Amino acid sequence: MAIKKQYLKSKPICKVTFTVSAEDAKEVAVVGDFNNWNAKNSNLKKLKNGTFKGVLDLEKDNTYEFRYLVDGNYINDEQADSYKWNDFANTENGVLNL
Repeated sequence: MAIKKQYLKSKPICKVTFTVSAEDAKEVAVVGDFNNWNAKNSNLKKLKNGTFKGVLDLEKDNTYEFRYLVDGNYINDEQADSYKWNDFANTENGVLNL
């Protein structure tokens, strides 16, 4: 898994590229408080090499909790900036600091 951040000079936006290695997966989405934990509009595209990749435009100077949804199972990114306990989910979420 990988996270790449590209800050735009002309807008208060950061283009965040999420990459997940999941060759056997059928569907991967990135969900978080930036999209109300809704997987509908956050599916990552499967590439020929078996990885899933997608780019989201997120407001900079914010902190976001997120996880990946891989074939219905939530997983964290080991490259998250940090982790935060979530009582609702009873688990840790990855944290993205922009």
